[in-house]
Amino acid sequence: MKRISNLSIVGLALLSQTVFADTLIHAGRVIKANNNDVKNNMTIVIDGNKIKAIESGFKTPTSKDTVINLKDYTVMPGLMDMHTHISSQHNGLASYLDGFKLNEADYALKGVVYAKKTLDAGFTTVRNLGDSYNVSVALKKAINNGMIDGPRIYTAAKSIATTGGHADPTNGRAMAITGDPGPKEGVINGVAEARKAVRQRYKDGADLIKITATGGVLSVAKSGQNPQFMTDELKAIVDTAKDYDMTVAVHAHGKEGMKRAIEAGVDSIEHGTFMDEEIFKLMKKYDTYYVPTVMAGNWVAEKAKIDGFFPELVRPKAASIGPLIEKTFAKAYFSGVNIAFGTDSGVSAHGDNALEFELMVRAGMKPIDAIRSATFHGAKLLKISDELGTLEKGKLADIVAVKGNPLVDISLMKNINFVMKDGKVYKFIK
Repeated sequence: MKRISNLSIVGLALLSQTVFADTLIHAGRVIKANNNDVKNNMTIVIDGNKIKAIESGFKTPTSKDTVINLKDYTVMPGLMDMHTHISSQHNGLASYLDGFKLNEADYALKGVVYAKKTLDAGFTTVRNLGDSYNVSVALKKAINNGMIDGPRIYTAAKSIATTGGHADPTNGRAMAITGDPGPKEGVINGVAEARKAVRQRYKDGADLIKITATGGVLSVAKSGQNPQFMTDELKAIVDTAKDYDMTVAVHAHGKEGMKRAIEAGVDSIEHGTFMDEEIFKLMKKYDTYYVPTVMAGNWVAEKAKIDGFFPELVRPKAASIGPLIEKTFAKAYFSGVNIAFGTDSGVSAHGDNALEFELMVRAGMKPIDAIRSATFHGAKLLKISDELGTLEKGKLADIVAVKGNPLVDISLMKNINFVMKDGKVYKFIK
């Protein structure tokens, strides 16, 4: 038997008497988001980057503890936006020239600015659904390494399209400079290329796959809703993505494209403008999430009223499709479809993400359901519920707070006073 020296015994005794410092958040109101309950006068105990405990009342601190006074605030999990484009922001006709004027470094620097705005708005986790040059992959690494401030990024890198489809980067270009983009550039035709495009994104460092299953509003192409992938191509993408433990997000406006994608087993439908009862039924059958992006629809509809803001091929699509998303969202909500919060920020301005809460509630969603769509359901869609999405013991300390009660006035979500990510405070405006 190994002998324990007197010195070791003294060391163990001292260790047993050591009081380790915690951070105590004294919260006046807590939305844990694992259900609809709201708790008053609670203490959230944080040890390092994790939640150690959530206790009733305001716990008395030790001399070593740090206390954050949020007694006049509503405290909730860090918010999640499931549809962003973190390295760009639409600016009318000028945005259509960016591909000819900007380099990788330009997009990367824009991404640094937009990431900080997003975090300051209370969004500690985002899905990035499409960019160029793998900028979001580099941005994700820089944030994870602590080089810059920003949300956790789960990125699809470059979206996957078909030739001439929404997200074909050469749409609208002169023939002399169009070229023939393939799977590496995110353009596929046929099953083999579909598989290669998924594998290329895995190689590039993407976390998930984003495809454009129908036409889109802002692409320089005639249709905003026609199906643009064949069933075998969709199935090849989904099956290959599953092999790499990647989920599949699907841009879709038209019904037929949505139907094909849902039946192929995708994880979420983005926008979903022309959904109907048949699509709702399919989504519930396949447990497919809906990410509405109401504010993007409203934004493009408003900008379509301005002469010269969009190319003339885009303007009628923006005017007709944009206003429908809010109505579709209301029908989807009352039908019982799973809904995760998403804004399409990068179309509208980064940092304005919380406007989506107002629009969701205006359409009939309960405020608590809107908040849970950006917490509990975001984590579930990303398959990270074991770490994030709710305030519970053992989960990462991503925590935000607003002064007042957003369940009474949802517009308060636009003024996040406190932001903690991974146990570190990034913003506290008293």
